[in-house]
Amino acid sequence: MAAVVLVHGLYHCPEHFAVVAERLRAAGTDVVVPELHRGSLPADTAAVQAAVDSLHEPPVVLGHSYGGSVITGLRGAGHLVYLAAFVPDAGESAAGLGGAAPQLQEAIRPEADGFTSLHPGRAVDTLYGDCPGPLADRAAGLLRAQAPGCGRGVPERHSWKHTPSTYVICGQDRAIDPVLQRKMALRCTDAREWQTGHSPFVGQPGLIVELLQGLLATDTPRTGDEGVPTARRRLR
Repeated sequence: MAAVVLVHGLYHCPEHFAVVAERLRAAGTDVVVPELHRGSLPADTAAVQAAVDSLHEPPVVLGHSYGGSVITGLRGAGHLVYLAAFVPDAGESAAGLGGAAPQLQEAIRPEADGFTSLHPGRAVDTLYGDCPGPLADRAAGLLRAQAPGCGRGVPERHSWKHTPSTYVICGQDRAIDPVLQRKMALRCTDAREWQTGHSPFVGQPGLIVELLQGLLATDTPRTGDEGVPTARRRLR
């Protein structure tokens, strides 16, 4: 059975991917959506690695936003999808690459014990500004407080260097600068740009379902002598 692992970003949770997961499962795909919020990048990566290891074949693994740092540290993925996500190289973190755009930084508010959360109204505008109102409000209501330091975590390995990868640039993103996304996309095997905000899984889940189903239906690109995918990078 074809398999997909969906990895959410900071402040988010598995329920944000519910519609995407339901549609993929209805089409016969095995879908796992791990819970992050484990307190650190290594702990989050370990949780997703366990999900990958539980599957019978190398899955397509999608990481959103901070989830890009998480999937960068994985072993055993068949294809990586970076959705408006960070693609760290050696010694790099999401924060070091540029981190949150100013509008997202302004939405962050401190909580007890060093945790932070997002102001609901500002979160709607920043993360879900292109989504229908009821969907945006529901998504904002699912957001959780975030432990400190995850965005400064540095992956121990860099799977995009030897695993086929696709970067999806969200051209109307207010949370991660699209200019930064285009730079990070150059590290991936393939890239495409959607004119959406930061969270198309909320407003346009069909785009993500179509992308993942297309990747599942395509043979994994062969790799070169150093394990680097031989497919040319292209922007669509």
